[in-house]
Amino acid sequence: MTIDYKNPKLVIETSKLEPGEVAWRSPSNLAIIKYWGKHGLQLPRNPSISFTLDSAYTDTKLEYQPRKGVDHQRIELDFFFDNAPNPAFAAKVQKFLEGVADIFPFLRQLKLVIRSTNSFPHSSGIASSASSMSALALCLCSLEDALFNTLNDDEGFRRKASYVARLGSGSACRSIFAGLAEWGEIGEIEGASDLYAIPFEEEVHEVFQSYNDAILIVSKGEKSVSSRAGHALMDNNPYADSRYQQARQRLRNLLGPLRTGNVEEFGNILESEAMTLHALMMASSPPYILIKPNTLLLIDKVRAFRESTGQPLYFSLDAGPNLHLLYPEVIKASVEEFIKNELLSYCESGQWIADRVGKGPLQL
Repeated sequence: MTIDYKNPKLVIETSKLEPGEVAWRSPSNLAIIKYWGKHGLQLPRNPSISFTLDSAYTDTKLEYQPRKGVDHQRIELDFFFDNAPNPAFAAKVQKFLEGVADIFPFLRQLKLVIRSTNSFPHSSGIASSASSMSALALCLCSLEDALFNTLNDDEGFRRKASYVARLGSGSACRSIFAGLAEWGEIGEIEGASDLYAIPFEEEVHEVFQSYNDAILIVSKGEKSVSSRAGHALMDNNPYADSRYQQARQRLRNLLGPLRTGNVEEFGNILESEAMTLHALMMASSPPYILIKPNTLLLIDKVRAFRESTGQPLYFSLDAGPNLHLLYPEVIKASVEEFIKNELLSYCESGQWIADRVGKGPLQL
């Protein structure tokens, strides 16, 4: 399936435009089956599926007003992160906006101010690009709809927002949807596409609709290797082709537990994917390691807890050192007591985020 959202007709009469703003809160997501490796224009080498989170999110406000002058070759942007100018982030956002200017040609007619803030440490491996780029994509689609009334169908709005978010950060396309979201073509899931994510709604067992994700902050520091660079290193990874086949098979294997509520089988796949992701990093050329010593200590403690209690507490990792602990609501009290009594001393400043499966983005 091909989609072309380029639309040269989306231009405005600036003399009649009043200044305004749009704002969205969009969550991060945790991939159960990981996306690692891409081709073309932000297209995935394998399908992935994720939990959309609730408490780890980005708030983004897009302010706009008519642009002065006639030289509209470069988009005019002021960018603020946590209420302060951030030149590095501004350059990334500028490049993204230039890249989607054929989809939203009216952007060149506006002076834009973007203000963004996270509820969690950025660039530390909690998919901050997923929440930030999905929030920005939602703002752009809301602005288009406000100016042209073109996206008043919710399904069409979210599909376009997911498509646009993907161009900024692959995993961002999944953050557009509540609960579980799937991205990447696979025959077992109707409507699955490489171009955008879709909500995964087919017969998901109720246990996964209220699943918890405790994020243990092992390190708040910026990663030594960005996810963008990590994806690029997959091009020459000797295990890449086997990995892409493995990811497809694991996604197929995951469908059963998601329907039946088998949390043990779900957890085994979850942990295998986390370990595979970091093994791929170590097998890259040059190899690199994002996990920290305390990450490994925490993994050992989680496994010992599961062994001694029989409770279905499992871990995952994104592209960073911070550990995600996933578990059903029924054992929440027991797990949180375990975290507070035995795990927080291994977290930077004793910091953790009590998160859970979320209801998706919110327009502010």
